[in-house]
Amino acid sequence: MELIIVNNEQTARQFLDVHVQLNKHYEGWIRPLDKDINDVFDPEKNKAFRFGEVIRWILKDDEGRLAGRIAAFVNKKYKTKGDEQPTGGVGFFDCIHDQQAANLLFDTAKAWLAERGMGAMDGPINFGERDRWWGLQVKGYVNPPYGMNYNPPYYQELFETYGFQPFFHQYCFALKVKDQVQEKFYTRHAALAADPDYSARHADKSRPEKFAEDFTAVYNKAWASHGAGKEMTKEQALQLFKKMKPVMDEKIIWFAYYKDQPIACWLNLPELNQYFKHMNGKFGLLQKLKFLWLKLTGACRKFTGIAFGVIPEFQAKGVDAFMIMEGAKLIQGQMLYDDYEMQWIGDFNPKMINIAESLGTYRSRQLTTYRYLFDRSREFKRHPILS
Repeated sequence: MELIIVNNEQTARQFLDVHVQLNKHYEGWIRPLDKDINDVFDPEKNKAFRFGEVIRWILKDDEGRLAGRIAAFVNKKYKTKGDEQPTGGVGFFDCIHDQQAANLLFDTAKAWLAERGMGAMDGPINFGERDRWWGLQVKGYVNPPYGMNYNPPYYQELFETYGFQPFFHQYCFALKVKDQVQEKFYTRHAALAADPDYSARHADKSRPEKFAEDFTAVYNKAWASHGAGKEMTKEQALQLFKKMKPVMDEKIIWFAYYKDQPIACWLNLPELNQYFKHMNGKFGLLQKLKFLWLKLTGACRKFTGIAFGVIPEFQAKGVDAFMIMEGAKLIQGQMLYDDYEMQWIGDFNPKMINIAESLGTYRSRQLTTYRYLFDRSREFKRHPILS
């Protein structure tokens, strides 16, 4: 077998081709856009390059056929509370069903990370944010939402046989839009709906500044100040929403207010892979026209949950139920979609899992983020539970 570093246009093309060749025969696979993968490894597109570095390899068998791939990366910003060693990452792993081939990929990545002072590696993860390419699918191998890894079942064996251990599990929750939510949601909604100080409304594309301002207010109190990351500016939020605008459905993005001040946000988007599965990895002019046609003809009947948050002062007061039920009046009432699936929630976040389960959802898929300690005598510790 031969390992080749990705360092030119040809090997970068082959890095994409490995994934296609090894997965195209699986019925549940949806090919990701080439552009989305390439952008991860483009210093001009990925801000993670400010804090780290990345390397990629492809693997060929003795006959010169593509047999695997892996990326390894270090990122100074990548830290988990309680870590006792610097930890790097591996991702974009694909491999034939051969443990020796997988071991060669893992060993090569491990050696590169160790040279850079790492004491462990997590994978498969992204060189960047957790909202994309994070975790190995271990249940629910069908129609992955946009930006989610797909892999056949035997990858779990390759990781665990090598010595990776589950650092945390990631659950997705889904439901049929037509199904009635649990009775307690109606009760909690009624209590707040009787108070004129509470209100909820969906986003308005014609008022992006208002939209960005409200999202920033909720984000900085509900997420950034509680360990999720740095604060967001209104300008950053406005840029985010401008990027989202071509695919946004304002009727599935909801805010709750108390005395006209934003206190909660429920951010959803149409499930983009329902469009992109028709694109064969490309998104040029023809594909953009096709995308527009699919959008206009209502080809997407599924939407996905991206973010949900209530600011601390209003948590445990029923605001979540109030906002969800206000949205449900429109979403269910007009049957805008058939299916709903939330992006993954880590098992370290039991509060959010409880909210998801309380909607009457079922677990639609499970992913796992693995960790491998280079010092095999060191005690392995799972991801800490969020309080």
